[in-house]
Amino acid sequence: MINYFSSDFKLGILGGGQLGKMLLYETRKLDIHTIVMDPSDEAPCKIAANTFLQGDLMNYDAVLDFGRKVDLLTFEIESVNVEALKQLEKEGVKVYPTPNTLEKINDKVIQKQFYLNNGISTAAFSAFNSNKELISAVTAGQVTLPFVWKSATGGYDGKGVMIVKSQEALENIPPGKCLAEKLIPFKNELAVIVARNPSGEMISYPVVEMEFHPVANQVEYVICPARIEESISHKARELAEKVSDAFKHVGLLAVEMFLTQDDELVVNEVAPRPHNSGHYSIEASYTNQFEQHLRAILDLPLGNTDSKVAGIMVNLSGEENYTGPPIYLNMEQILKMPGVTPHIYGKKETRPFRKMGHITIVNKDIEQARALAEKVKNSIKVISEN
Repeated sequence: MINYFSSDFKLGILGGGQLGKMLLYETRKLDIHTIVMDPSDEAPCKIAANTFLQGDLMNYDAVLDFGRKVDLLTFEIESVNVEALKQLEKEGVKVYPTPNTLEKINDKVIQKQFYLNNGISTAAFSAFNSNKELISAVTAGQVTLPFVWKSATGGYDGKGVMIVKSQEALENIPPGKCLAEKLIPFKNELAVIVARNPSGEMISYPVVEMEFHPVANQVEYVICPARIEESISHKARELAEKVSDAFKHVGLLAVEMFLTQDDELVVNEVAPRPHNSGHYSIEASYTNQFEQHLRAILDLPLGNTDSKVAGIMVNLSGEENYTGPPIYLNMEQILKMPGVTPHIYGKKETRPFRKMGHITIVNKDIEQARALAEKVKNSIKVISEN
């Protein structure tokens, strides 16, 4: 067995954002040597990696050169050069999740077709090579309003997704490959994180419930356990594990799904990395998602995914109309609240709806935790003097 701890083994991480920073908490705990690359010289990971390199994650040569410096490569963002990852794999560098998995997930049209091919329930959709093709299909009555527009590539944090309700809204659809998805009336948006290692060992976390900001289309609250019937929770975990098994991914896979008005479960999309919906686990779970990702990619035994206590995560995003160095208003106020833990990501500039941190609220009673989360959300604000 490879000795990963206090050794010459080098773990490479592509992307130096907050997910990488939180992953580095765990590499520090286990004394695993890390090298991180990110385009920004002010990336949150810079302070915690053993070695930090500045480089373009979409540049073939930059990713190839970086990957040749490490023994195993992972990523905290999907926007990386997949062709370079494939070449590194050919050269014997372990890349987890694999380039093959990433390629299927990165293009939402390919991802949706993958669900159909593997008998996984998902919303009906039509794919288009351009916005003009889509508009023509609407005009011809082949696509009916309202529908959900999704960019095939590049969407994140609510970007690249839009509910189209009128003919006028069609004019706002950006160019490029996209899909039109049937608008599903749902009761809840749920997510399940599945961990899988190269040996095929697989385990899922409890189902979480997500509440979204109506304007930014970002998750505002993640609630664990989800306030749903046990039978639905069981089905959701089974479905997520089916998705994981189909992808044969290694690492973490966050599976987002809708619970319809008829209590059916429909897969929305997936992310092959630690995920916003798993941040609650840092305080609330026996094994947090970042440690679990490390266990999975290093082919170590997977940890207990049970929750020690109910947990709610509140996203801390930049307020509207503020851009500049961040000021965290009322931090002292929330630090006085029981079971409240803030995580500040270390971004040097706030912008409207930019994720600047998150706050976890833990309590034995989920309803008390939710009420406290509301107080937290209404108290702390990220603004700027500018």
